[in-house]
This record gives sequence, C-alpha cells and structure tokens, in this order.
Amino acid sequence: MADFYQTGAVTTLHRLKSNNIERLEGDLEKFARNRPIGLVLPALYAEFETPAMQRIVGELQKVRYLQRIVLALGRATPAQFDQVRGYFKDFYTPVTFIWIESERIQGLLRMLEEKALSAGGDGKGRSCWLSYGAILAARDCNVIALHDCDIVNYDRQMLARLCYPVAHPNLGFEFCKGYYSRVTDRMHGRVTRLFMTPLIRAMESLSSGAPFLQFLDSFRYPLAGEFAMDVNLARVNRIPGDWGLEVGVLAEVFRNCALSRICQVDLAETYEHKHQPLSEEDASKGLRRMTADIAKSLFRTMAAEGVVFTADHFRSLEVRYVRLAQDTIARYYADAMLNGLKFDRHGEEFAVAAFARSLRQAAAEFIEDPLGLPLIPNWNRVLAAVPEFFDLLLDAIERDSRQPAGRAT
Repeated sequence: MADFYQTGAVTTLHRLKSNNIERLEGDLEKFARNRPIGLVLPALYAEFETPAMQRIVGELQKVRYLQRIVLALGRATPAQFDQVRGYFKDFYTPVTFIWIESERIQGLLRMLEEKALSAGGDGKGRSCWLSYGAILAARDCNVIALHDCDIVNYDRQMLARLCYPVAHPNLGFEFCKGYYSRVTDRMHGRVTRLFMTPLIRAMESLSSGAPFLQFLDSFRYPLAGEFAMDVNLARVNRIPGDWGLEVGVLAEVFRNCALSRICQVDLAETYEHKHQPLSEEDASKGLRRMTADIAKSLFRTMAAEGVVFTADHFRSLEVRYVRLAQDTIARYYADAMLNGLKFDRHGEEFAVAAFARSLRQAAAEFIEDPLGLPLIPNWNRVLAAVPEFFDLLLDAIERDSRQPAGRAT
C-alpha cells in the first residue's frame, strides 16, 4: 500500500490501490470529447528492434481515447521509415510520422538556422519540439502526453494515469510529471539518486530559500521522461536540446505555470528501461555526459533567477555535493538491506566520484560560457518569424508519408 503523504510544493497523486484500467480509459474517452489528447513518441529506429518497443506498440493499439499519435523517428533510412510505418498500419488512433532525416524536414531546420532560430542538434529535445509543432499545427488536441520508447515493462495504464490529471475537466492541472520506482533485485536510477537530488540539496544549502530548487526537490523522480501538459504550455515553453531536457522542461513549467496547476503522478509499481553506461573515463558519453548537461542546465536556470556563481562557489558546491551524496549512499544501503536487495556500495561510491568530476567539468564550462547552447525557441517565436511554418511542416510530413524524401524524383 502506497502512502498518501503530500510533500513539497507540488501536488502528488499516489497509487493507493490497483486501478481498474477500464474505469480510467472509460473516463478518458469521455474527457477527450471536450479535451482531445495527443501522444508524442520520440524514437530511434534501433528501438523498433527491441522487445520494449514491440510491447509499447501492442499496448497502444488497444487505446481508444487518443486523438492522434505523433511518432518522431530518428536515425532511419527510407526503407526503415517505411518499415516503422507498417507497425502502425491497423491502428485505431491516427498516427503522424515525422522522419527526422528527411530532406524536407532537414530543409525546414536549415531555414530556421538561417533566421537565427536554431532547433539544436539531433536528439530527443529536437524530436519532441517538432512533434509538439505537428500537434499544434493540426489544431485538434488540448492535451499533449509524452513518454519514452524504451520502457521494458510498459503497460497502457501508465499512459492513462499520466493523461488523467490534465484531461480531467475538474482537476485544473496544466502539467503532470510521472514518477515510479526503479527497483528490480537492486535500486536503479543512479543519476537521480546519487547526482541530481544531492546536487539540488547542496545548491539549496548554499542558496537558501531558492524557490526553483524547492520546486525541483518536490519531484520524486525529476528526470522521468514521462509528462503531460496543456497544449498552450507546449506553445510557450522553450526546451534544451541536450541531456538537460527534463530539467529544462521543469524550469519552463516553473516560469510559465502556477504551482497549483502542477502535479506528479505515480505511474507504475515498477519501471524498467535501458540503462546508460557510467562512462567514467569518457565525459562525452553515458552518464558522465548526462550529469554534466544536467548540472549546466541547473546553473543556467539559477543564474537566470539572479544567483551569482563564482569559482569559489563551485569549489564549495563540489565538496558539499560529495558529502551529501555519500550520506545518501548510507541511506540507500540501509533501505536495501531491510528489503533484501543487492547493493554494490563500492559501485555507488565509484559513481559519485565520477559524477563529482562531471560537476567540476560543468562548472568550468559554465564559467567559460554562461549561456551555453541556446534553448530551442518556443513556437510563438517561430511563428512570429515564419508565419507559414506550421503549413510547411504539415506539408513536409504529408509528403514524406506518401513518398519518403530519399526516393523523391
């Protein structure tokens, strides 16, 4: 039985009993008559070769309350793009396909570059942004949900629980973040457990009373890739194109949305997806890159709130982070022992040492270039510069679906 305790500034919607999926989906079908729901799936072709994506496709085929699904497919050849479309041939819900490597889509991205409106490099952030644009352009959805495509134990109840708080006409939420337990025979989620939470609390101790840090610390799994939002937030939010995506989304929600309109929801008893390597010797890959991008996103957001960072501040922050992370390891060790879980204490300490190096690297890069990579511009700004962009985007998507760009004559 889950607890029902409310902590922090953000409303928490718990998993207090085993919900009946028929009840949830029946309610959502009613809500969707007035607040149609769209689902965004940012995916790589390689994910369609995994059992996880095959399970996701099979579960989504049973869903009846979605207005549309937008699949942004990256790193795919024309033949692979055709193959992926075949997976959704008999779907109840209409599926819109965005082929990221298409010459038509790439041409639109170059147009934005020429107008100093870069959509960033290849990655999840850009794929999500283009998908939001497709939904906004279609003008037929009031709610947008998003989840990753590597969830090994995916169940369509996850999607129903994610959409429900924003789609419900009487709850008043504009943004909903998913959370879950990352536990098998051991604890996972090292970046959240051993990096982000201790770092947020270390920064809080050096910047007492910072509202944004208190906001972040209210989320049980701030790096979860699952969230739902009112369509108007997708129009005004800017997002980063790197591994700081989840932090950047929360920063924009904090700026653009009242706290009373934000919630988090327990999606599943357990959640399993692919695990990134630590990559302790290569800061450009794996969890080393992820943690550095997350730290820089935090630094930039706090700097925008008026916090001043100096080299001395960062030295104190690193020491404070390591101390809190080590204390956190002791807490998780006790939790694991009580529950009979495997716990590699040496591996946890090793990860903290690697994350501390990422923190030092992020601090150095921030001091050298505080602005870093610009955020992807929001859709209001794009349309102000190129009023016809939505029409161009829909035309490119339609043409690619009829005849992939690699075969154009």
